[in-house]
Amino acid sequence: VIINVGGIKYKVPWTTLENCPLTRLGKLKSCNNYDEIMNVCDDYDVSCNEFFFDRNPSAFRTIMTFLTAGKLRLLREMCALSFQEELVYWGIEEDHLEWCCKKRLRQKEEEAAEARLYEGEMVFSETTPCAFQDNSRLSLCMRKLRDMVENPHSGIPGKIFACISVSFVAITAVSLCVSTMPDVREEEDRGECSRKCYDIFVLETVCVAWFSFEFLLRSIQAENKCAFLKTPLNIIDILAILPFYISLIVDVVSTKNSSKPGGGAGNKYLERVGLVLRFLRALRILYVMRLARHSLGLQTLGLTVRRCTREFGLLLLFLCVAMALFSPLVYLAESELGAKQEFTSVPTSYWWAVISMTTVGYGDMVPRSIPGQVVALSSILSGILLMAFPVTSIFHTFSRSYSELKEQQQRAASRQMR
Repeated sequence: VIINVGGIKYKVPWTTLENCPLTRLGKLKSCNNYDEIMNVCDDYDVSCNEFFFDRNPSAFRTIMTFLTAGKLRLLREMCALSFQEELVYWGIEEDHLEWCCKKRLRQKEEEAAEARLYEGEMVFSETTPCAFQDNSRLSLCMRKLRDMVENPHSGIPGKIFACISVSFVAITAVSLCVSTMPDVREEEDRGECSRKCYDIFVLETVCVAWFSFEFLLRSIQAENKCAFLKTPLNIIDILAILPFYISLIVDVVSTKNSSKPGGGAGNKYLERVGLVLRFLRALRILYVMRLARHSLGLQTLGLTVRRCTREFGLLLLFLCVAMALFSPLVYLAESELGAKQEFTSVPTSYWWAVISMTTVGYGDMVPRSIPGQVVALSSILSGILLMAFPVTSIFHTFSRSYSELKEQQQRAASRQMR
């Protein structure tokens, strides 16, 4: 049989095609008329008994190697997903691929699925219908509001809105740092409020008012409110805004209760209220996560964490196994020959193993004996090697994710311009 694929002719014995009856080539022998032949191939020359296929000749060369030699591998110069389409066309199962090529194909499939998901989110954010779908002036205003709030690349209003939002996030972070200064904390513990404390409160109120206004604008232009509230970034906004209002309510209630005559129970209540307030104010650091809306680097970090769950699992597994190995060794070495007051048990040695393998080395627990120092040296060297293995893959994933997100943002910006 003569098979012409992309202008390249192959003369193949019929017996070779009989070995793979379920493939497209194997179905040629069972064809009895011209119509059945045309359902299998693109064209057929009766005089020469030549079958024409308008497919990739390079991929077919690999498939012919598989039919004759039984080895199926991916082409380095060809896209793995395109080769997968060729396999589907010729009716060859992916299970015949070598394990290394199958791993590469699965990796490309995951990357393509994540790229389609991100691309769909970008297109959805650009083409999501607003709460008003008519052609009235209100609907036009809602569309402009959506572009300004959700897409910084939509124009000057979107860029200005994004810059203002980032500025308020920076101001909130600075005010949080200033509020932890010793003089401000002392005034807060005494129940006093100086000019600095009042200014910090006013600044924080203005920032929260802006964040609440921004969240309100996003919710107004969203058609599906439930889907809007389930978005991770919107959940972060809620967790960052609510503590301020809750702390105000708790502060008002505690002030009313403190004015009532009480005793030790009232003091305990105030202590609990103060603990709740400090915890709620510490949650203001979640405002920094809002930068993920406008930062390509933070988006890349989130995508890398999502893609590298296996690598992070391996990193944790390596660390746990090494901890279970070196903690008993250093305990035995120090309990027999060194300082017993530091390594009192194997569980307390776990902390030493963690800070030694991660090369942090706080110095709170130090082996004194020579065998203990040998174990410490072994744990440090093994920690460097074990942590370097997954980190290399994570770094490459981060670089690839950054390039993909950058290209997708550029395509989205070009679509917006068109």
